[in-house]
Amino acid sequence: MNIRTILFASVAALAAASGARAADAIVAAEPEPVEYVRVCDAYGTGYFYIPGTETCLSIGGYIRTEVRFGDNIAGDSDVNFWTRGQVTFQAKNDTEYGTLTGVITLRYNVDNASDQEALLDEGYIDIAGFRVGKLYSWWDDDMSGETDTLASNETTHNSIRYQYEAGAFTAGISVDELEDDYATKPGEGPNNFGVAGQVSYKAGAISAYLLAGYDTDTSEVAVRGIVYADIGPGTLGIAGVWASGANYYYEESEWTIAAEYALKINDKWKITPGFQYFENIALEADGNGFTGGSAYTTGVTIDYQIVEDLRTKLSVQYHDEDEGDDEVFGFLRFQRDF
Repeated sequence: MNIRTILFASVAALAAASGARAADAIVAAEPEPVEYVRVCDAYGTGYFYIPGTETCLSIGGYIRTEVRFGDNIAGDSDVNFWTRGQVTFQAKNDTEYGTLTGVITLRYNVDNASDQEALLDEGYIDIAGFRVGKLYSWWDDDMSGETDTLASNETTHNSIRYQYEAGAFTAGISVDELEDDYATKPGEGPNNFGVAGQVSYKAGAISAYLLAGYDTDTSEVAVRGIVYADIGPGTLGIAGVWASGANYYYEESEWTIAAEYALKINDKWKITPGFQYFENIALEADGNGFTGGSAYTTGVTIDYQIVEDLRTKLSVQYHDEDEGDDEVFGFLRFQRDF
């Protein structure tokens, strides 16, 4: 066999091998189709479908920082810096009983590098008027300014509530777990639960709310009413609270009245002066009622929107009690919403 024969044989062998490899080539599988996030406009702006489901989700929150001032507000200091970061997840979808809603609000409060608090601010399920979980009570719904004090202690509870809504009229009842420490009758500890009920009605420029809370441990009740009226370029708010004795919902005084006028100057500025008077600001020794003198708070809250989703608030308040020291306190806040 000469060299030419060997070369032809080698070329033929390589060609055959190349053909075999070409026949056996691996073809890559086509990628699975990707389901991109779709906008869900059934529940307002900001919702999108969770991929692969019919559940709509929204994510929002804010970053807030404040410069707080007041006598010895932070140890021996009259000035204190404070920051909060908060994010809220809302999930909604339609069912045969109406919209099923789930809400989770995570909050992180920071006083300084070594004093920080992470907590579940809200976490509840809502459907067909029923709401269950950790939620804000109606006692948290005070007036828009920073002068008034219309509730006592914490205003979020593990609760079960039902609210009926029919146009301008709403009514509801809740059972609240009340286990935090608070000023109460001698020998009594933190309460087991309380019952609260509210009715509200809106007619034109006027809206009114009536709220009552019953503390089952101390057998005392608190009743609160708030009326708003759109007058001129702003809204007038008038509120009153009465308490029969020490109870979780309200125990700042036997009774109080408060008023404010939220003046909307333009789309950026709002100024809200306010005033509140307290009568009988101390508890009797047996906790069955109130005694002591009176007190009042007066002040102003100024809101300014710097740009969209960035706003600031200045609160300056003056508080004076009979046979007590007067006090000036407040804060300057910056908040970025998203």
